[in-house]
Amino acid sequence: MQNPHQPVYFPNLNGVRFIAAFSVLIHHTEQIKYLMGFENNYGNFFIKNMGKLGVGLFFVLSGFLITYLLFSEKKRRGDISAKDFYIRRILRIWPLYFIIVLLGFFVFPAIPIFNEPLRDQYYFDADFFKRLPFFLLFLPNIGFVFYRSPYLCAQTWSVGVEEQFYAIWPWIIKSKNPLKTFIKLLVGFLTILGLIWLYIFKISDFTEETKFKIQEGLALFFSQFRILTMMIGGIGAYLVFTKKEKILSILFRKDVQIIVYAILALMLGTGFHVPGFNMEFYGFFFCFFILNVSQNPNSIIYLEQKIIHYLGKISYGIYIYHPAVIVLCINTIHYFFGDGINHQLFNFILYPTAILLTIMVCEISFRYIETPLLKLKDRFNR
Repeated sequence: MQNPHQPVYFPNLNGVRFIAAFSVLIHHTEQIKYLMGFENNYGNFFIKNMGKLGVGLFFVLSGFLITYLLFSEKKRRGDISAKDFYIRRILRIWPLYFIIVLLGFFVFPAIPIFNEPLRDQYYFDADFFKRLPFFLLFLPNIGFVFYRSPYLCAQTWSVGVEEQFYAIWPWIIKSKNPLKTFIKLLVGFLTILGLIWLYIFKISDFTEETKFKIQEGLALFFSQFRILTMMIGGIGAYLVFTKKEKILSILFRKDVQIIVYAILALMLGTGFHVPGFNMEFYGFFFCFFILNVSQNPNSIIYLEQKIIHYLGKISYGIYIYHPAVIVLCINTIHYFFGDGINHQLFNFILYPTAILLTIMVCEISFRYIETPLLKLKDRFNR
């Protein structure tokens, strides 16, 4: 019998984390080269989309795991301890989040080796202390709507979205009828949103320029407010937890796997895009992928190799630290080689160096910061 305090483990999910983290790392490497004026492949549609899709994969995975764990706790205990849930999330997420926010705002911009082109647009400018509270309150995705954010901690926008998801999701699962509660909240949210839209665009006397700026801000906010993507992961968890064998047996068939993965590869390779709902669209494919690798013994994809498992284990650190490491590596290479270095040699030095240095930083962080807190976090598993 499994110890109720023993964390639930699904195979291959560290491999999923590895794929997500390295997709974002490759995307940001080319993006940073582009921003810093070096020859780059950022214009390639696949690389340009890798970052968003990698974050989307993280979101679906997070929704899947959190939902399953909440359902599991509710079944075992008859209730969900919101206090224990939030303590676990705080111990896992907050330390690295605040480390990179403080470094990104106060330390990196003051050190020349971490200079990047956007630095002068945010470092102690007129809006410096206006944007900082958004990060301290886990609202960086909202801060993006109003202000330019420090590039080396800009990746925290997705952590903010996850924290906002965690603020409401346990209460929905905790309720007597989660589906009914979710529908009520969704209807309420859409109603409020509709009233705001009606006031701004139909009733108010705002100028057209102001309305356009508001529309742009709302579009930016909702392009990052990916709670629906995490809910797709929650749907996958519901299928597993309630043992919907008829549905799962179809999803787990080898021929279905081959067809779905072939379609996904074709769409990724051609840059297929669904305006307005692209991340949610791909989210269903990611959920299919997560369900198969974690639940299907006949999965055609296997990600339990030792190195992949390790890199997935430190993936949160990879996601948090990699932009600063990439900038450090690019500036160092440029310092020693100047502008004369060719593109192939530049990449040959940059990629292995940035990846290895990121892993080293993450190993130190995982061993001395995250692991002690994870051990403490286990005390609050129910």
